[in-house]
Amino acid sequence: MLGVSGTGKSTLLRALAGLDREVTGELSVPGPVAVAFQEPRLLPWRRVLANVALGLRVPDAGAVAGRALEEVGLTERAGAWPLTLSGGEAQRAALARALVREPSLLLLDEPFSALDALTRATLQDELLKIWGQRRSTVILITNDVDEAILLADRIYPMTPGPDAVLGPAIEVGLPRPRQRRHMSLEPAYQKARQALVEFLRACR
Repeated sequence: MLGVSGTGKSTLLRALAGLDREVTGELSVPGPVAVAFQEPRLLPWRRVLANVALGLRVPDAGAVAGRALEEVGLTERAGAWPLTLSGGEAQRAALARALVREPSLLLLDEPFSALDALTRATLQDELLKIWGQRRSTVILITNDVDEAILLADRIYPMTPGPDAVLGPAIEVGLPRPRQRRHMSLEPAYQKARQALVEFLRACR
């Protein structure tokens, strides 16, 4: 889902996650849901492994959390305190905490927007790798057109709030795996980007 700040993207995501009980209407979400937010929201008094295992009710919670940390490339920081992590490491830990629940639906609320460009690109690529292995459904909230095209198969642009609505779906016809370096040369990329930019401009 793509839109400028204030369109209600995060509100819709919280509703899907069951975190906002004041919305009206009906939502049907099959299977377990996990969320990773823009801020990692790690508990500072628990080490990284304990943060990832938080809420797990399985006998081998530590081992399960350890595998999730390995999946995001953070095994060596399992015993670290959150305050000692870089921004990218903290976001990896937050992603591992979401993945450890084996969600059928993963909700990502602008998880890379606060990171520097290089770290952001690295985590985008790692997310694509993880998705390729798991193939679970992911809904990503973003205000970055290029990030949406790189990561998504289908993009729903949103009109500005307070009465925001989802625009028509824009299909991203780029094959996978996607190569960031050459993506902008693809006609499918140019078509999707033009459609998104025109929609957002028309909303102004």
